[in-house]
Amino acid sequence: MFLDQLIRTLEAEDRGAAYEARALSGLACGDPSRHSELGVSAALHGADLLTMGYSITEVVHDYGDLCQAVSDLSIDLDQIFTVHEFRTLNRCLDNGIAGAVTAFSEDRDLVIADGQALEANERLGFLAHELRNHLNTAMLALAAIKSGNVGLAGPTGGALDRSLVGLRVLIDRSLAEVRVGPGMTLHRTVFSLANFIREIKYSASLEAELLKCDFHVEPISPLLTVDADKDLLFSALGNLLQNAFKFSGKGGVVTLSAEAGADRLQIKVKDNGPGLSEQAVQEMFLPFTQGGANRCGLGLGLSIARRSVEANGGLLTVESTIGHGCLFIIDLPDRSIAAEAVRPPAGPVH
Repeated sequence: MFLDQLIRTLEAEDRGAAYEARALSGLACGDPSRHSELGVSAALHGADLLTMGYSITEVVHDYGDLCQAVSDLSIDLDQIFTVHEFRTLNRCLDNGIAGAVTAFSEDRDLVIADGQALEANERLGFLAHELRNHLNTAMLALAAIKSGNVGLAGPTGGALDRSLVGLRVLIDRSLAEVRVGPGMTLHRTVFSLANFIREIKYSASLEAELLKCDFHVEPISPLLTVDADKDLLFSALGNLLQNAFKFSGKGGVVTLSAEAGADRLQIKVKDNGPGLSEQAVQEMFLPFTQGGANRCGLGLGLSIARRSVEANGGLLTVESTIGHGCLFIIDLPDRSIAAEAVRPPAGPVH
């Protein structure tokens, strides 16, 4: 089609039919107007190449190869380009490339947008399903308790507790995911790590009790302080503890500790669950990834936890051996009083 349009453009220009030539191949300003015949076919060509899996680089090279073929053929046939013909060829190539690339990019943007919308809808669907399950269980348990046939201290009360804890976790996780999204501003403050650990111990202990899992918190130095977004860090550590309780299971042991090193602060969550393979460790921070036999939840907790920690300038890593559980480490800059005391004084200001 391009060669046919090029030939007809040259013929129209030879006849002095400038308007017909412009209608065929477009203006000389490089405008990828799709109102010209060449622009329309180039746009279709670019969209077809996207569908066939080609890259935008290959779209450009496609026209470059055509130009090279025309040039080589002119040499083989001992034909000489006039300046006018060469300018027309370049104009057609420029407009063809511009039209094809524009259509390729626009269609690719639509494909990406559709994929993102589908992913968002799937995530909302999973979230709505989880919320509905927890809420339905809580309502049934509450109705049974209100009937007077069962008490809060029995299994029905336990089901109500589990549902409320599950709702809290899902809501906290969803809020954290929004907070670490593009363009969101962190609310950093300096706060005591010991007080922070006491806060999370209170909420995590209830979940550990519901799952019949032992939860130990090692003593934290009152000198340790953190400069971070407290809500995001709370969400990250809460997700790690929930994950540890989930895979340690009944009779398991989860330990929470913290220690300071050279300008760094580490918060550690250790469990005695089944552990993970090397491949599972590499994939566990990907969204919608779940390891082990327990598949409840959305598979988003660890992904959000890592992003929450990284948003605070820290690192989240994991060490695991099959049969020996996992050790999650949140590594943050140290803002403790002790660290400030040993930091060398700044030199004189000139």
